[in-house]
Amino acid sequence: MSLIDLSKQVALGVDIGGTNTKFGIVNHRGEVLDKGNLRTDEYDKVEDFIDALYNHVQPLMEKHGAEKHFDGIGVGAPNANYYKGTIELAPNLPWKGVIPFAELMTAKFNLRCTVTNDANAAALGEMLFGAARGMKDFIMITLGTGVGSGIIANGSLIYGHDGFAGELGHTIVKPGGRKHWSTGSEGSLEAYASATGITITAKKMRAEFPESMLNQYPEDAINSKTVYECAIKEDPIAIEVFRYTGQKLGEALANFVMFSSPEAILLFGGVIKAGDFILKPAKLHMERNLLPIFRNKVKLVFSELDEADAAILGASALVWEK
Repeated sequence: MSLIDLSKQVALGVDIGGTNTKFGIVNHRGEVLDKGNLRTDEYDKVEDFIDALYNHVQPLMEKHGAEKHFDGIGVGAPNANYYKGTIELAPNLPWKGVIPFAELMTAKFNLRCTVTNDANAAALGEMLFGAARGMKDFIMITLGTGVGSGIIANGSLIYGHDGFAGELGHTIVKPGGRKHWSTGSEGSLEAYASATGITITAKKMRAEFPESMLNQYPEDAINSKTVYECAIKEDPIAIEVFRYTGQKLGEALANFVMFSSPEAILLFGGVIKAGDFILKPAKLHMERNLLPIFRNKVKLVFSELDEADAAILGASALVWEK
């Protein structure tokens, strides 16, 4: 019986976004040995995209292939179905319908390919390489342009019967509330706690308070970054934008805690750069809305993964998921 040399085993991690796709070669320690990117939106046909991806990746694989063994490919993508290996009806990708993505990738690369949605991939990456190492029960919340999530229970990702479980960003936190710009639902977490939601809140609040520093910016320059810039200058309206956002997030987190009793909730994405401006109200309102048996048990922590490489690490973790 031959011993497996883990130092020689690597995976190809691919993160597909609506505009850009990132890819990298990752080892068992979570080190990105090589990486690159290409535009997603330049390819109207998925076959052309996979051909282009192969052409970008192949030189890197050849570079490392002599001394490394490729265990497979992990792909994080919007609307990806882990069970079927498909990308289904993704609104922000150029390829419409149900795409047999894993099958097409395996045919091109001659490697086993596994797909899941990007937030699930992030949760796996955190469990293997980040702040959730050693945890068997936690929830990953990604706060970016939208709000994604991955739920780990008993050491396994929750996929549900159809592969699409864990859309916590689309749970309703304010019935009859703000209308979502894409889904049309009213009062979803994503409509409030995403970078897009923060922008909407900031524009509304600055219109009500002309003295706010936020009014020094033109309308199209208002975003979570400019709100943060005003908050660190102690603008009370910018601080209130984050406090209100944190409240909505915390109220939702209380529901999530009582659903799965996680050891921790990990927050990841551009929005968390606001730090305590959003973390403190989120923690306060989470604890305030929990049953006593759940209070002061759940850690609320920021991701330890490098934001630039997190998507690649998360996707590669799919290859070694048990």
